[in-house]
Amino acid sequence: MDVLIHLFVGLHIIGIASLLGGFLTQMKAMGEGTARFGPAMLHGALTMLVTGVALVGLNQADDNTVNNLKIGIKLALLIVILALVYVKRDEEKVDKGMFGAVGGLTTANIFIAVLWT
Repeated sequence: MDVLIHLFVGLHIIGIASLLGGFLTQMKAMGEGTARFGPAMLHGALTMLVTGVALVGLNQADDNTVNNLKIGIKLALLIVILALVYVKRDEEKVDKGMFGAVGGLTTANIFIAVLWT
């Protein structure tokens, strides 16, 4: 079971990298007001959702403790991120504030995962 959990953690990190990488590569475009949500950002957020749900299930099945409050907060942030990216995915330009919010929420999600023990 540990190998499966570690596999999903790796996939979860790939999803985070895709979402955050998509944001970071467009920081200059955000400053110019021409940033947009790319497919990598949407797919990264969806990967995070699927692998995160799988990780909770696998950890509970393996009788590991799961902090439901932490998971609930991370899930709420991810749903907001997904909603913003999904709704605005086809637009040529995304508002600076909305684009920045996705980057900030993604960063907050990472810090919650790493620092909340």
